[in-house]
Amino acid sequence: MKIPDKDKKFPLPNYERLCFLKNLVKNPNIIIGDYTYYDDFETVENFEKNVKYLFDFIGDQLIIGKFCMIASDVTFIMNGANHLSKSITSYPFAIFGEAWSDAMDGKSYPTKGNTEIGNDVWIGYGATIMPGVKIGDGAIIASKSVVTKDVEPYTIVGGNPVKEIRKRFSEETIKQLLDLKWWDWPVEKITKEVKNLTGEDVAVLISR
Repeated sequence: MKIPDKDKKFPLPNYERLCFLKNLVKNPNIIIGDYTYYDDFETVENFEKNVKYLFDFIGDQLIIGKFCMIASDVTFIMNGANHLSKSITSYPFAIFGEAWSDAMDGKSYPTKGNTEIGNDVWIGYGATIMPGVKIGDGAIIASKSVVTKDVEPYTIVGGNPVKEIRKRFSEETIKQLLDLKWWDWPVEKITKEVKNLTGEDVAVLISR
């Protein structure tokens, strides 16, 4: 029994437009879980290009869990894109230095913290994730959506800005799945249960 290698950059033979993402990303402020993949129509090197405004001096992180599915042209907007909104002007004088260097003394740009994507999350083609958003385990983000607020676990959302379309399961089943945390099982157990994981009977998995 040969288990797919989580440390392999390109897990599909002769196909380099899908990668296990943690083996591609170089930025230490982008944290990726095992088996999360990214598929790109052109090149997987686009992924970090699509994480916008991630500046070291801001200190925020993009954190993505295990077994996520990220389609081409998904964009993450990070906190470095934020400007002042309550001041008279939003113009960032201080970044240009010289006589403007003290413009932000005693002030700070707004930040919404880390952007966090749970486990087993599917993000469809061309979706945009805004700063500080938290997407729960098992959620599905429809293509071309703009995610401006947190998404609850096992919820399908879509639109601009996103709205809930429906829950994937009953509240009871969602609680069972969140307690189960199958993505944290040893990969050998996951491998043994893949037919059940791709089935619809949660009770079978709970009995394991």
